[in-house]
Amino acid sequence: MSKYDLKLGAYLKDNVCTFSIYYYSEKKDDIFLYLYENVEDNLPKKVYKLSENENKFGNIWSISIDNIKEGTLYNWSINNKIVLDPYALAFTGNSNILDKKAIVIRSEENFPLKKNLKNKKDLIIYETHIGLFTKNKNSNVNNRGTYSGFIEKIPYLKNLGINCIEFLPVFEFDDLVKNKTPNGDTLRNVWGYNPINFFALSKKYSSDKNLNSFNEIKEFKNLVSELHKNGIEVILDLVYNHTAESGLNMPEYNFKILADDVFYSKNEKADYLNLSGCGNTLNCNHKIVKDMIIDSLLYCYLDLNVDGFRFDLASILGRDDKGHWIENSILKELTEHPILSQARLISESWDIGGYFVGKFPNSWSEWNGIYRDTVRKFIKGEFAQVEDLTRRLTGSLDVFRNSKSTSSSINFITCHDGFTIWDLLSYNEKHNLENGENNRDGENNNNSYNYGFEGETNNLEILSIRKQQLKNMLLILFISQGIPMILMGDEIARTQNGNNNAYCQDNITTWFDWDRKKDFEDIFSFTKNMISFRKKYSIFRKDKPWKFNKELFLHGVNLNQPDLSYYSLSIAFQIKDLDEDKEFYIALNSYTDGLNFELPKLENKKWFLLTDTSKTNKDNFLEKEFNNSHYKLAPRSSIIMIAK
Repeated sequence: MSKYDLKLGAYLKDNVCTFSIYYYSEKKDDIFLYLYENVEDNLPKKVYKLSENENKFGNIWSISIDNIKEGTLYNWSINNKIVLDPYALAFTGNSNILDKKAIVIRSEENFPLKKNLKNKKDLIIYETHIGLFTKNKNSNVNNRGTYSGFIEKIPYLKNLGINCIEFLPVFEFDDLVKNKTPNGDTLRNVWGYNPINFFALSKKYSSDKNLNSFNEIKEFKNLVSELHKNGIEVILDLVYNHTAESGLNMPEYNFKILADDVFYSKNEKADYLNLSGCGNTLNCNHKIVKDMIIDSLLYCYLDLNVDGFRFDLASILGRDDKGHWIENSILKELTEHPILSQARLISESWDIGGYFVGKFPNSWSEWNGIYRDTVRKFIKGEFAQVEDLTRRLTGSLDVFRNSKSTSSSINFITCHDGFTIWDLLSYNEKHNLENGENNRDGENNNNSYNYGFEGETNNLEILSIRKQQLKNMLLILFISQGIPMILMGDEIARTQNGNNNAYCQDNITTWFDWDRKKDFEDIFSFTKNMISFRKKYSIFRKDKPWKFNKELFLHGVNLNQPDLSYYSLSIAFQIKDLDEDKEFYIALNSYTDGLNFELPKLENKKWFLLTDTSKTNKDNFLEKEFNNSHYKLAPRSSIIMIAK
C-alpha cells in the first residue's frame, strides 16, 4: 500500500480512529458506520451516516471519529445489511456470525524486520491444529484447545525433533455445518477452511472467554514467540481461494455486499465459479483482492511474526477472473515482493479445475501429491512403482524440472485431508458416516490396505505388520530428498477410526490422544530416531539432487542390477557423501517374501546396521557391525546401513 492509499479497516492513532471500507456500486447507497456499547446489542449506540461528497474517495468510503478507544465495537451497514469489516483485526465471540462486531485494535507499528530462518532444506514440518492438539483431557494442559495450551506441548515437539510447525487455519471462520450425524447430533466445522476474514485471529482458540476481548492476538503472538525460542518456525495455512459466503443463495457477510463481481470469479453466465469445491472462488488477481491478500500476508509476517505460509488450493491464486491459468499472477508477484519473497511460500498446487504441481514460480515449495501416491502404492505392494519411487526419493526433479532444487518438493504421505498414517494401514475403505453425508464425502481412492481386518484390532500379527509398514513409510519419508512433512499424531499412530474427511468432527475422533503414546512408544521412538538421523547426515538434506554413479548408485538383490521392471517390489540405494566421507546403504522390500541383498564391498571400512524395520526398538539405531556379504531382508521391511 503506497503512502497515498487510505488504510482499510479501523486505523487508530492517538484517540482518533479512521474507519475505511472498499465498496463498489453504481447506484446511490445508504452507508452507515455503527458503534456498539455491548457485545450482545442488536442496535448501535451511535450511528454515523456517510455522504458521497464528504466520505467517498473513489470506491473507498472513510470517516474519522474522535474519542475512540481501543476495544470499541463497530460494524458497517450498507443498504440495511450488516457488513463485517474484511480488514478487522478482531471480532467479538458471538456464535452467530451476523451478531459479531468488529473490534478497534491499535495496530503495532514496531515489528522485527529480521528473521532467523533455517535453511529451507533443513526443515522438518509438523502439520497440526491448534485446538485439536490439546483438546483431549489427557493432554493435561491448563487451557485445553487454546493458543496457550499449545505452548505447554512445545517440549514434546522439541523432543520429537520438529523444527517447523504448520498450523491449520487460525483466522475467524464460519463453523456452521448443514448436515447432522446419523443420530441427529449437530456438527461443526473444526478445520477452519471457511473464512469470513483474513486478518482476525479466531477466538475459538483463545483462553480468554470474554466475547469482547481481543487477547487472542497477544496469546497467539506469545505462542509464536515461544516456538521461536525453541527453534521452531511457524507456517500458517491460509485460505485465499474461497470464503464462507459460498455460492448462490448463501449467506452474505461482507464480500458479496461490498463488491460481488470484484471479489468473486464468475463465468460468462455470471454464475459463481466453483474451483474450490465450496461454491465460490475468490478473484485473487483483481487489484483490490490482490492488495487485500498481500496486506493480510504482511500482517501475518510482520505483526504476528510468523515465518511463512501454506496456501490452500493455491492454484486458484494463479487464475484470472474467468478461472484461466495465467503466468503473471500474484504467485509470481510474491516471489518478487521486497518483504514477502523472504517468507516460506508453500503451495497446494491443485484445485477442482486442474493440477499444477511443478508449474509454480521458482522459490515456491509445493505439496507433492505424486510422492504421496507413489509411496503409498509401493508400501501396499502395487506393481509398476519402483522406477517412479526412485524419482520421488531423489527429489522429484522430473516434476520440478524448472527449479533444479529438491526443496521445491514438500514430501508427505498423509496430511489433515485424508487418512492418518495408521488408518492408511487399518482400513480398506473410508468410514465417514458420522459426517452426515451417507459416506459420500471424502476421497475414495486412498491406496490403503488393512492387512486382514478392517479397523482397530488386538490381533498381534496384524498389529505387527501395520507397525512395520508404518516404519517403512517413515523411513522412506526421512531419507528422501525434499522437505519432509508429517501429520499431527502419526508419530503415535493416531487414528480417526477410518474417517478420511474429519473436518466436522470436534471430538475424540480428531483430538490428539496423548495416552496412545504409551501404546505406540516404539513408533514414537522410531520417528524421533529417523528425524535425528536426517539431521545428523547432511547428504539427506541436499538442496541439489544426488549425482547418479557418483553420489547415488542403484542396486537390486545383486549389485548394480536394480530391478525397475513392472513386477518389481524392491530397490536398493548406495549413497556416498563425498564431502564428509560417509557412505550409506538402503534397501526397501515390499515383497511378501524375504530377499537376500548383496552388499557393496568396502575398502578399509565395514558396514554397520543402523535400522531394520522388521526388528524391535531395542535392536534398532545401535549401529551394529555386520560382517556378511549379503543381508537377508525380511518381507515388507527396510534397512539403513552406514559404512565405518
